[in-house]
Amino acid sequence: MIIRYIAAKILYSISILWGVATLVFLIFNVIPGDPARMTLGQRSDSASLVAVRADLGLDKPLTIQYTKYLNDLSPLSLHNYVDKRSFFYLDPKVYHPYICLVRWDKHVLVLKFPYLRRSYQQQRNVSEMIQAALPATLVLAFFSIILASFLGVTFGILAAWKRNTWIDRTMLTLSSFGIAMPSFFVAIIFAWLFAYVLGSITHLPLTGSLYEWDDLGNGRYLALKNVILPALTLGIRPLAVVMQLMRNSLIEVLSLEYITTARAKGLSEKQVIFRHALRNALNPVVTSLSSWFASMLAGVVFIEYIFSWKGMGYLIVNALQDFDLPVVMGGVLVIAVIFIIVNILTDITYAILDPRVRFEK
Repeated sequence: MIIRYIAAKILYSISILWGVATLVFLIFNVIPGDPARMTLGQRSDSASLVAVRADLGLDKPLTIQYTKYLNDLSPLSLHNYVDKRSFFYLDPKVYHPYICLVRWDKHVLVLKFPYLRRSYQQQRNVSEMIQAALPATLVLAFFSIILASFLGVTFGILAAWKRNTWIDRTMLTLSSFGIAMPSFFVAIIFAWLFAYVLGSITHLPLTGSLYEWDDLGNGRYLALKNVILPALTLGIRPLAVVMQLMRNSLIEVLSLEYITTARAKGLSEKQVIFRHALRNALNPVVTSLSSWFASMLAGVVFIEYIFSWKGMGYLIVNALQDFDLPVVMGGVLVIAVIFIIVNILTDITYAILDPRVRFEK
């Protein structure tokens, strides 16, 4: 039963990914602009433009371009390995590394990494650019979720412990502001307040990335202090959600009969919360955090750009400004894949821990 459940989830996720890839292809193929001119620059002759359009496949019908696009993305792809003029020609330099599985006539079925095309502006493989930018985004999302988890749970426990007091009301008010305020607005406020106004006290930089170049020419070094402001900004919304969820869940658990029994035995409120109630109250919080980690990858776009954090969001925004469509399309697809993988793992974990989930599905 569990294997069937996992297989159904994987097939469903593949269909979602296909839908995302199709939507991305259609959106970016109706955007005005000439990719050939973007590749060559404004000073280009007509013959060169025709050659580049042919090389990019822009002279082919949209259906052929779409088929080629899906063929490049698929780990299993079908190619022509004889005719170099074919739009589906297997170029060893483009698709390296790959494994030939089946050959017949002029065609070959290969196993390869998804090919995300080349950047119009930098003439680099999009996969290489994403590979360089993705670690910074994952580090930022990791620190943000850790910050949101620790502070959210702590403030939620405090609000439940002191419920119906000024502390509880203050926590609820702040969490409402955290949920309501847009991330890009919070980023601007935090950058101005903590890096500009209070910069002499906090010593936090206004902008910066995971790695910085040493002024003395000693190469790159890890600059973890640069992650503080972006991580705090990105974690504000999940922190507020976790705090409210922790508070409500803990209050509900504290009303159960076994908690009443623990109090009747003479245990203090602190002992009741941390020894008996906290573990059961954490279940919905863990559920929320698993989904928020994937959602954070979508929220990093503006935050990374504001703080000049050179991750996926920074890469996508710069590519949008330059109309570098392959980079934007590749970045969106990678974020979608990560989001889908996290959700699959979360669903599978639920199914293993609670068999009722897979029977309900």
